[in-house]
Amino acid sequence: MSKDRIYQLVIVGGGPGGLTAGLYACRARIDTILVEKGVEGGQILVTEWVDNYPGFPEGISGFDLAEKMKAQAQRFGLTVMNNLVAFMDLEGDVKTITFEDGRKIRTRAVIIATGARPNKLNVPGEERLIGKGVSYCATCDGPFYRDLEIAVVGGGDTAVEEAVYLTKFAQKVTIIHRRDELRASPIVQEEAFAHKQVSFQCDSEVIGIIGEKEVEGLKLRHSDGTEDICSFAGVFILIGTTPNNEMLPQHQLAMENGFVITDCMMQTNIPGVMAIGDIRHNSIRQVVSAAGDGAVAEKAVEQYLDRLRQDNILTVEGRKCSASS
Repeated sequence: MSKDRIYQLVIVGGGPGGLTAGLYACRARIDTILVEKGVEGGQILVTEWVDNYPGFPEGISGFDLAEKMKAQAQRFGLTVMNNLVAFMDLEGDVKTITFEDGRKIRTRAVIIATGARPNKLNVPGEERLIGKGVSYCATCDGPFYRDLEIAVVGGGDTAVEEAVYLTKFAQKVTIIHRRDELRASPIVQEEAFAHKQVSFQCDSEVIGIIGEKEVEGLKLRHSDGTEDICSFAGVFILIGTTPNNEMLPQHQLAMENGFVITDCMMQTNIPGVMAIGDIRHNSIRQVVSAAGDGAVAEKAVEQYLDRLRQDNILTVEGRKCSASS
């Protein structure tokens, strides 16, 4: 990696959106490198089973889906660098990505695909039972709980709305909230209160998730200090999402609540910088939408690079992705 080299595109993040953008970019012969701090795949690596991604009628494990996405992108020559990004300077015609080890790379365009992480309870049993009854996504996992009793932890709009959504599948949904009043807006609360399949356990805090191979129940502590165990087949923890934005220049990028604001072409307020997937404001946080974002963002990159060529700013720099095998 020459310090004088300027890539045409750097993708930061190797989840479904980043891998799709990399696939499209390399097929378009854009000189591209994807940077991922860990293992390619993102959140789907900790998803035991994906039932709603097109093309897999029997479903597919999150790990296998990630591997297939990575293999397809690499078939067209996508280069992957495993390193942790410390900071980005995104202004100007040449953007600079600085890594934790002090190394830097330069690029004409950037696709930010750093994702977001669900807030966790951090209680015993939670990590061990993720994908085995512990979920952070009602849309992803709701259909697995047909005719069963489940719990939703949280009291905001998202938690209460998703609890009502889950009644399409579950026999009964219990909303567990640590305060005596929900934080959801009145109209959202009214719908939940009126639903015969939704019940409430307020003034109660989850202090443990019970089960060996799968969730069997929750250990609760109530406001009066008493504790008990309630049986549930699954628990949806919906207490917010934290964007992975620590490496982003928040004084440069337009953001809302820590998420990057984009237009319909995934373009941010900075020319040549796109954002996709869960880091994007108003993302629905699904594998298929992240992949779609990646395809759209790559097309925006192509248009941006074409404008640089027309302005005689961009010449052929570096090697391009290799042809398909």
